[in-house]
Amino acid sequence: MASVQVVNPDMGLIREVKNAGGETVNKCFQCATCSTICKLSPAEKPFPRKEMLLAQWGQRDRLVADPDIWLCHQCNDCSTHCPRGARPGDVLAAIRSYIYKSFAFPSFMGKALANPSALPVLFLVPVIILFACIYTFAPRTQDGSFLFMQAGQIIDYNIFLPHSTVDALFVIGNIIIFLFAAIGFRRFWLTLQYSNGQPTISFTKGLWLTFKEFLAHSKFQQCGENKPRAYGHMILFFGFVGAMITTGSVFAFVFIPHYLHLLGLENLEPYFSLPIDFPHPVKILGALSGIALITGGILLLVRRWTNRDNVGANGYTDYFFLYVMFFTGLSGILSWLTRLSGIPMLAYTNYFIHLVFVFVLLWYMPYSKFAHMFYRTLALTYCRQRGRESRA
Repeated sequence: MASVQVVNPDMGLIREVKNAGGETVNKCFQCATCSTICKLSPAEKPFPRKEMLLAQWGQRDRLVADPDIWLCHQCNDCSTHCPRGARPGDVLAAIRSYIYKSFAFPSFMGKALANPSALPVLFLVPVIILFACIYTFAPRTQDGSFLFMQAGQIIDYNIFLPHSTVDALFVIGNIIIFLFAAIGFRRFWLTLQYSNGQPTISFTKGLWLTFKEFLAHSKFQQCGENKPRAYGHMILFFGFVGAMITTGSVFAFVFIPHYLHLLGLENLEPYFSLPIDFPHPVKILGALSGIALITGGILLLVRRWTNRDNVGANGYTDYFFLYVMFFTGLSGILSWLTRLSGIPMLAYTNYFIHLVFVFVLLWYMPYSKFAHMFYRTLALTYCRQRGRESRA
């Protein structure tokens, strides 16, 4: 005898998926074209057909615990071939945006990053903090005016906003943000644990295999309709990695020895001094990373502007993340160029804008699409542990 299951739709989930770019979800009539055409879908219980049904019926608990949502790399083959225009790729992207918000800590930040009307406030927060830091910590002359505003001063970002203040903001702020992020990631991982299947390999091995896949972008290469996106995504990814290495190198080889020396703990001197210019290898890496962020951002944004239907993932959170990454790279390069221009206020204004974008990118990481790097890593590691691989 067939069993009876009572379905209690979560209408809030359905509304939020539609608002996040999945407004076509109700057009799906379960023909399974999407699951057949997708090269990344596993042979057993393939996606995205079942996810479309779960989204239509508002099955929140099953959706947020479904790791298959993260096996999707937005190839958009499913949306291109869908006979009903249900756009499964966009629906899955909207569900991923919903997941960022669902596991966010504190929860109001997840709601804010998903709401376009909150954008002015989100940018206003770092602006106020940075202005307060400049007012409090920027060096002054004897008459109380800011040193960086005096005529004849060379352009020095350290007298505009001391590097020690920026370091404190980054270190303390990032520690807090990553603690908040860890709470959300742990909630997500524990939710995945309720899915069926036992691990056949260790978490460490699954994570390593996933990491190698990211470096090669091998899944992106299997895409059909949206394969060119792999190059833009790879350039953007390695640009960000290079920018992190650049920042970490400056902190490790300049500021840590400097602070240890001030504390009297070690008789150390910085390995190089600021500002860094060509042909220093750190400057070369930083410049290449900034150019990569700009180039990758342009490639991804232009494809969305010119081929919106076939590219997909056109929700607010997708565009917000790409624009922030692009302007972070652009303002970083301009911070260097305007310092060489000899026009102090132009350089300081651009540097301030750059810091705002850096803080928006990092401080809001757990709540924006930036978090997909970590959620996808966890979900793919979970799938690898259980041998859930694509047909290809």
